[in-house]
Amino acid sequence: MNNADLADVLASGHDLSKADARKLVDGVFAAIADAAAKGEEISLNGFGKFKVKDTPAREGRNPSTGATIQIAAAKKLTFTPAKAVKDKLNG
Repeated sequence: MNNADLADVLASGHDLSKADARKLVDGVFAAIADAAAKGEEISLNGFGKFKVKDTPAREGRNPSTGATIQIAAAKKLTFTPAKAVKDKLNG
């Protein structure tokens, strides 16, 4: 499922135009991305949590040459599903 598919489901289920539903979907994802960029935790009741985690700098290896390289520290967005979502996935 992609953004357009999600907008179609919202449009048909809530008597919205596809364009309005697409604006809502895009707005929700933009709000999540903005909050994550600020380092905030995004908690959606019944769905799960998005958290920003820091990964430290580390050494790695170039697979083709075997040379040691430095991998820079970075931030990544992680998702932890809520119990209701886990139960739905696992029957």
